[in-house]
Amino acid sequence: MLKKQDGFTLIEMLIVLMIITVLIILIVPSLANRTKEVNVKGCDALQKSVQAQVNVYQLEENKLPDTLKNLVDKKYITSEQTTCKDGTELTLENGIVKTK
Repeated sequence: MLKKQDGFTLIEMLIVLMIITVLIILIVPSLANRTKEVNVKGCDALQKSVQAQVNVYQLEENKLPDTLKNLVDKKYITSEQTTCKDGTELTLENGIVKTK
């Protein structure tokens, strides 16, 4: 009598590994291209968030902050919120937050 053998053959395993490799080769480059887009959108979101805090500062203090350091000192933002993750610095000019 023949014994029933469950499991995968070496050929089946190699085919599955080949399919996974092809999928990875197709997906990874498209993800790498998205990094810059994600950084730009993240920096735009941070800029809008800091601008909102400038507006809150103006309402509470009845004046515009001179620099972003004023916002940090009064705890409206943290010191990390003055720079985007990609290293772009935020600046404050006449009450408007901009990127350098």
